[in-house]
Amino acid sequence: MPTFTALTTLTGKKSADGLGEAMERLDPEPTGVGVFEVEDGSGLWEIGGYFTEAPDETALAVLSAAFGSKPFVISELPETDWVAHVRRELAPVEAGRFFVYGCHDADKLPEGRIPLLIEAAMAFGTGHHGTTLGCLKALDFLLDQGFTATKVADIGCGTAVLAMAAARVWDGDIIASDIDEVAVEVAEANLKANGMSGKVQCVEAAGFDHPELKSLAPYDLIFANILKGPLVALAPEISANLRVGGKAILSGILNEQAEDVVSVYLQNGFNASRNDQIGEWTSLVLTKQG
Repeated sequence: MPTFTALTTLTGKKSADGLGEAMERLDPEPTGVGVFEVEDGSGLWEIGGYFTEAPDETALAVLSAAFGSKPFVISELPETDWVAHVRRELAPVEAGRFFVYGCHDADKLPEGRIPLLIEAAMAFGTGHHGTTLGCLKALDFLLDQGFTATKVADIGCGTAVLAMAAARVWDGDIIASDIDEVAVEVAEANLKANGMSGKVQCVEAAGFDHPELKSLAPYDLIFANILKGPLVALAPEISANLRVGGKAILSGILNEQAEDVVSVYLQNGFNASRNDQIGEWTSLVLTKQG
């Protein structure tokens, strides 16, 4: 079955939401519509629709003119077995002592590495993205420095690969949270696949807004691999939930955003310990000061 996409951008959340709602009333109607802020500081929002038959180009042009967006770009996507494709494309990732792989690469596990199995069908947060890879490298760096943690929180955990990495090297209270219920289910499935059920507690929460997260504080280490906006907003909470001398590993930060993020965390009682760039992404290691 063919799939068509229709994508555009415009400025302002209200207009973007309105255009997204209007797209849902098209004929033929889309199977789904997404409205996302472009996280580059431009103020732009991306609006996209997915169709199982060619969308009405005239109707889309009318919507574009009515809402002041750029003209829609319409594309037909090839029929693809995406899981098979991801399995071919996602080669194992090495991040210091950590080795992230799919079950199709189980025979490639090198001796002496710490294995982290992430299935291709659950591919967000596999270690291939510069943000996740940066966090794993930051954890590897802390281990090389002799840092230890008995209380760890992974905020915005996705696949929970970071929480699992911590649970591989330390015993203690490790908790992974995500605002997305599906992500929490994926995290639990990954723990089971790695034979780590019960090693990490998984909860659905925004930030630290969960009784279990609050009860374990203060933490020795907090991961937050999300985006600049939420990281800035969470700075006071991360500081409040981290012990003096504790570490925060932050990512989801474009290189040009790193200075702004560091500035906010300095104002919340942190010193910057490490700044690592992988492609267009920066990962930070910060230390809570007394």
